[in-house]
Amino acid sequence: MPRAAILLPALLISGWPALPLSAQEAPDPTPEQIVEDWLASSHADAMSEAFRHWDAEGEIPGACAACHSTPGFVDYVASTMTTVGVIDHPVRIGTVIECTTCHDPAAAALQSVPFPSGQSASLDNGSTVCAVCHQGRASGASVDAAVSGMEPDTVSADLGFINIHYAAAAATLMGADAGGGYEYEGKSYAGRFTHVPDLSDCTSCHGPHDTAVEMEDCTSCHAGAEDLRAIRMSPTDFDGDGDTSEGIGVVTAQIHDQLLAAILRYGAEVAGTPIAYAEGSYPYFFADPNADGRADADEASYDNRYAAWTPRLLRAAYNYQFVAKDGGAYAHNPHYTLQLLIDSLQDLAEALPEDIGDLTRP
Repeated sequence: MPRAAILLPALLISGWPALPLSAQEAPDPTPEQIVEDWLASSHADAMSEAFRHWDAEGEIPGACAACHSTPGFVDYVASTMTTVGVIDHPVRIGTVIECTTCHDPAAAALQSVPFPSGQSASLDNGSTVCAVCHQGRASGASVDAAVSGMEPDTVSADLGFINIHYAAAAATLMGADAGGGYEYEGKSYAGRFTHVPDLSDCTSCHGPHDTAVEMEDCTSCHAGAEDLRAIRMSPTDFDGDGDTSEGIGVVTAQIHDQLLAAILRYGAEVAGTPIAYAEGSYPYFFADPNADGRADADEASYDNRYAAWTPRLLRAAYNYQFVAKDGGAYAHNPHYTLQLLIDSLQDLAEALPEDIGDLTRP
């Protein structure tokens, strides 16, 4: 049994500083229920790559330890957090995201956290602690710094793909207030998505220990909803297909797919090297010698990573990945998400004879 699972009951019984939760009306869960919920979460998956990646090295470097170990997280939130997401020393392997991670006194006292963009943000109901790790490792500012002074459609050997990292839901939720996406000059962007009162932060929609979406909270307003992607409130025809009954998650996925198609076309026709995307293979964008639009098994390797980047292509690919790696982007901040996708499409269209359709920006 994983070490964390053995220690957890003792930690639950002994107690720790409590995080405020939104659902105080419900009976408090028993320690056994909390253990069961936590064990069902990815935070407790001791066999996952998120916690086993450094087994061969025997320690987790300071650049990763803050979000991939309990001691690293505790040290980070107790520090000045001057270098975002980084501590100045490695930590031992063998831990997961345990009780003492989120219930550490310094974590419980967090008022705000810095994001990779240099901006800081705070959330309600104890959710600020979630934003420490669910913010990504890059920002629109990272892309701007990389492409500064370059011509938009000139391939540069100095450019490489910039990856947001994974599950950056807090960056999506905060929108322009955190600057996680690449925001095009001259455009305005939505800030924090406040949704509705009492359902506007992490722990009001997700179970605090199992992290699962609590659908009963959604159906109190969206009666009969069984699939979050099918929920829609806005009458705006964002994708221009004349159908405003599609769920916002469906519309977002369609425009996301449209952006990938434009990226592939730009790579072949403007950058001069066909490009393909592989969702599960780092660094995700690869050269596509047979130009079939897919990263085949023999193509999705690090040595074949895409190298014909232009500033325009990098900006669009960054935003594509920003949305791809937050599976709930359409719910976390639908306005910001659609703005990033549509603006990326419009920017690519400036270099392509591309008809992007009658898209409507939120």
